[in-house]
Amino acid sequence: MDTIILRTNKLCKSFSIGGVQQHVLKNLDLSINKGDFTVIMGSSGSGKSTLLYALSGMDIPTVGDVFLGEENIAKLSNDKLALIRRKNCGFVFQSIYLLDNMNILDNVLTSGLLLNRNKKEVFHKAQTLLKSMGLNEQDFVKFPNQLSGGEKQRVAIVRAIINNPKILFADEPTGALNSASSTQVLDNFTRLNEDGQSIIMVTHDIKTALRGNRILYVKDGTVCGELNMKPYKLLESSNRMQKLQQFLGEMGW
Repeated sequence: MDTIILRTNKLCKSFSIGGVQQHVLKNLDLSINKGDFTVIMGSSGSGKSTLLYALSGMDIPTVGDVFLGEENIAKLSNDKLALIRRKNCGFVFQSIYLLDNMNILDNVLTSGLLLNRNKKEVFHKAQTLLKSMGLNEQDFVKFPNQLSGGEKQRVAIVRAIINNPKILFADEPTGALNSASSTQVLDNFTRLNEDGQSIIMVTHDIKTALRGNRILYVKDGTVCGELNMKPYKLLESSNRMQKLQQFLGEMGW
């Protein structure tokens, strides 16, 4: 039986632009199951990134509820919300917000030590995770400006998962990477999902979207279509691409 870890109820988000209300999300009901790799797609301005930020608690909805487990994060104070995010959510963005004055190991440790004060334990876990992402020990003392874009994004993924988040949120994580680096990053996302990590990712790229087992298409602030597939397998990617292209065509992509 599927376990729902995140759900919304009549989710709405509006912005005032020049005194005119712009309704970006409209009465959106959505549930996310544990272990799913959910991909959110849609044209520019459709509300897909706004939805991601509302689901993660990075933005507060104008109206409606967002339940992470049994907690309605849309109704929490800023301090309580920050703690909930720290314990339950990991974030990976297109812009890689590593601290330039720290080496990559310290970038990860800084995040890990926010919840776990056992430095030895966090140090060992950070090293293990960095190695699992294909980074070598000699890389650990490098600073972000000494790494390629793909390497920096893999460090950002480690930083995002160091505290065992219930959900990993990603907003265009391969948008600034070349093809080879994108594939490496996506392979790591796939492996994390295979190990049970729940992932919600926004992307405009079809090859990136192939990695999801659930594709949501957002249009005019609502989810107007959904495609469910089996978990990603490289050998099945051709047939998977055909299904996704057909779905996107039906959505008016």
